[in-house]
Amino acid sequence: MNTTDQLDRDHRFIARAVELAKRGLYTTKPNPRVGCVVVQGEEIVGEGWHERAGEPHAEIHALSVAGERAKGSEVFVSLEPCAHAGRTGPCAQALLDAGVSRVMAAMIDPNPQVAGRGIEMLRTEGIAAEISQQDCGAVELNAGFCKRMTSGRPLVRLKVAATMDGRTAANDGSSQWITGEAARAEVHQLRARSCAIVTGIGTVREDDPRLNARVDEDVVQPLRVVLDGNGQVDPSARLFSEPGDVLIVTSREDDEGYGFDARTEKLCLTGEDGRVDVAGVLDMLAERACNEVLVEAGAGVAGAFVSRGLVDEIWVYQSPDMLGSGGRGMFVMRGIRSIGDRVKFELKDVSRIGRDLRLIYSPSKEG
Repeated sequence: MNTTDQLDRDHRFIARAVELAKRGLYTTKPNPRVGCVVVQGEEIVGEGWHERAGEPHAEIHALSVAGERAKGSEVFVSLEPCAHAGRTGPCAQALLDAGVSRVMAAMIDPNPQVAGRGIEMLRTEGIAAEISQQDCGAVELNAGFCKRMTSGRPLVRLKVAATMDGRTAANDGSSQWITGEAARAEVHQLRARSCAIVTGIGTVREDDPRLNARVDEDVVQPLRVVLDGNGQVDPSARLFSEPGDVLIVTSREDDEGYGFDARTEKLCLTGEDGRVDVAGVLDMLAERACNEVLVEAGAGVAGAFVSRGLVDEIWVYQSPDMLGSGGRGMFVMRGIRSIGDRVKFELKDVSRIGRDLRLIYSPSKEG
């Protein structure tokens, strides 16, 4: 087999491993999404993906399917096999025990406990282990995990639904529904892949959202985080009637006004301005192993995250409607006085979602 054919073959099997990894998009949190393919010649003899934290990793599933045919096989995996024991044993050792001949990973594991050790462990035992020249989307699939491992903070997406003139609600506060059904369905997919959803007390009071992911697939529901500086949240709000945990973050030390069940936790994080420390919220969520955080909030909370440089992506769902100058804006950013103070973003992607547009922005690389 010539070099070009070998590269094409490797790319095909790595791409398959990444496709398998996507099946755990809503369920593996806080672990990375990983898929694995076991190959004899041109035949796939075993496949698997990591389904849930605490359960067997992708390599273990694939080796189990392959059985005796794993001996002498080539293994293609979307993330470097782990070399440490967590809730499950090290996958690198399982590959050695199975007698595989070659292992190719789409990317190095950014977890400091691994970070090349899995590949090195295999090579030390005589296995041909390498990293693919093309990751086939593996890095993007686990962008939140990568960011948490390398920076200590989760990947933050901020979602806004607005009209074409930038209004998120009418003058009377009504906002259901600015966008169409297709856009709203995609937002539920965003929620489903997120480890936590952050909102503000204003959104809870005015919209009474459930903040859960309503998708027709198995999903580990995200932690719902309410920024409630003055302890105003109502225990009868709909989000408390849904399964899953709720975290209320306040800037007050007292427990007055809180009488929730065991699924609801209260935490005080006060910033220098006396308000809830939004950067501290992200640090805390990272400590709780949150990889991807979705901010769904009003203009004040949204502006606080943007103005502090805490947002990695802004997802704007824009309807082809107008609400006029009396409608509510997308962001409140009090520090901006002139054009020189503006916060710059770059447009990464534009897609049509039903009758709406989805625009994805990331912070500008300009100085």
